[in-house]
Amino acid sequence: MDWAGLMRLGLCQLGLAPEAFWRLTPVELMVMLGADATQTPLTRARLDELARAYPDTWKGGGDGA
Repeated sequence: MDWAGLMRLGLCQLGLAPEAFWRLTPVELMVMLGADATQTPLTRARLDELARAYPDTWKGGGDGA
């Protein structure tokens, strides 16, 4: 994600204070910038696909440390 570009748009184009910018979700920011916020909903199949592509990995001995 191009955070520098999004920050520039949010702070300069929209005139948001940094605190307001960081409280926004990416979708809220895109809507404020005029982007179409409609996206395909996350389906179970897509979630499973993402979980396979980016599996959770644990560091340490598995004891939460």
